[in-house]
Amino acid sequence: MARIEVPMPQMGESIAEGTVSKWLKQVGDPVERDEPILEISTDKVDAEIPAPSAGTLVEVMVGEGETVEVGTVVALIDPEGIALVEATPEETVKADLPTGLEGIQESPALVKPSVAVTQTAAVSQSAEERLRMRSTPVVRKIATEHGIDVANIIGSGHAGRVTKQDIMAFIESSGTTRMDAPVTPTSQDLKGVAIQSEQSDFWASFYKEARHPEYPVRPADRVEGMDKIRRLTAEHMVVAKRVAPHVHSFIEIDFSVIDRIRTASRSRWEAQNARVSYTAFVAWVVSRVLRDFPMVNSAVSGNNVIYRGNVNLGMAVDLDPGLIVPVIHDADHLGLVGIGNKIVDLAARARGRKLIPDEIQRATFTITNPGVLGTMVGLPVIPKGTSAILGIGSIEKRVVAVTDQQTEADVIAIRKRSLFSLGYDHRIVDGADAARFLSALKEMLESFPEDA
Repeated sequence: MARIEVPMPQMGESIAEGTVSKWLKQVGDPVERDEPILEISTDKVDAEIPAPSAGTLVEVMVGEGETVEVGTVVALIDPEGIALVEATPEETVKADLPTGLEGIQESPALVKPSVAVTQTAAVSQSAEERLRMRSTPVVRKIATEHGIDVANIIGSGHAGRVTKQDIMAFIESSGTTRMDAPVTPTSQDLKGVAIQSEQSDFWASFYKEARHPEYPVRPADRVEGMDKIRRLTAEHMVVAKRVAPHVHSFIEIDFSVIDRIRTASRSRWEAQNARVSYTAFVAWVVSRVLRDFPMVNSAVSGNNVIYRGNVNLGMAVDLDPGLIVPVIHDADHLGLVGIGNKIVDLAARARGRKLIPDEIQRATFTITNPGVLGTMVGLPVIPKGTSAILGIGSIEKRVVAVTDQQTEADVIAIRKRSLFSLGYDHRIVDGADAARFLSALKEMLESFPEDA
C-alpha cells in the first residue's frame, strides 16, 4: 500500500506558508487516524495537525522551526505500519522478496546488486534533492496529463519544490498541450519561452511576495527583527495594496436610536448574560445591507467576479501587538444578540490564541473599529480576496443641527455620532455603488428595528 502524505495545511485563504513548531511523534512511532502528530504556527493561528491515516510515521521531511509553503509534504505515514526508514538495505530487500523465499540463502546474484543499487541511490540523492523531486498530487497529475517531467521544471517552492503555479507557468510558456509529441525547439522558441517564463515569475512574485527596502542604521538606533506576525502582516498589506486599487468614501451616522435601544434593553440582555456592543449593531445592519449590494460582497478573480453566496463578516481584533480577523460565518442568519455574543466570544478566544482554523477563513467583508481607541476615522486596507472593508470611527457626543419632530424647526442638539469609512476595490465597486451602500447603512442604523 502506498504511503500517505501529510501536507502543510491551508490555515486561511490569505496564508501561503506555515512553520513546524513541534513534532509530537517521531519516526517509527505508531499513529492513529486523527491523532495529533505535529504542531504548526502561522500568522493567524497555532494548531495541532492530525494524522490523515493510521499507521507508522516513516519519514519527517520538515524539521522543527522550518517554514514551508502550503501543500508541502512534511511527513509520510505507512498505513501498514512498516517503518522502512529504520531497516537496513538488506532487510529492505528481504521485505520485498515473494512470500516463502525468506529462508533461502542469499546469493550475490540475487541480493547484492539490489543492495548496491539501493545504497547508490541513497548516496546520489541528498535530502534536499529528494525534497526537490517531490511535488503535490495535483502537480504530479498535471505533469502526467501533459507528458511533462517534473524534474525539468525549476521550482519556486521550498528547496526548489515544483508548485502548481510553477507547472502551469511552464505549460503556458512552452505551449505544451495534453500529451504533446516531443518537438525540437528552435533558438527563437527558447528565447520566447525564457521571456514568458520571466514574465510569469515576475507576476507570481508580484502578487505573492513583498521585499522591503533597507536603510542605514544610525548610532542612536535600536534594531529588532520583525516577529512572525508583524513580518507576515507587512507582506499581506503590501500585496493587498498592490492588487486592489483602493478608494475610500465616508458618511456620518447618528447613534441616537441605537443608544435608546441599548438603554431600554440593558436589563433584559443582562438577564440573558448577553453583551451587545455598538459594533454588534453595525455588524447586524451590514449583514443585511450586503444582500442588496452583491458587488460589495464579492472578489475579483482574474477576469471574473465571484459574487459570494454567503455573508461572512471578518471582525478585526486588536492583539496589542498584532491583529487578527476572526470570521462570523453566515452573519445574516443571526439575530442581534447572537451577533453580539459571537463578537465577544471570538475576540476573547483570539486574544487567548484559542481560535480554530475555520474561524479565520472565508471572510467576504471586513469590519474594523479603531474608534474604540479614540480614532475619529481611518483608511483601512482591503483584505485580499474581498472587495471592501468598513472602518468605524469613535462614537462621540457632538453638537449638530437637527429638525425638531414636533415643530419641524431647525434646532441645535447634542447627538452621539460617528464617521464611517468604506474602503473598496475600484475594479468592481464604483463610487456610486459605495455611496448607495453607505446611504442604506445609514438609513437602517438611524432607524434600527426594535425586533432585531
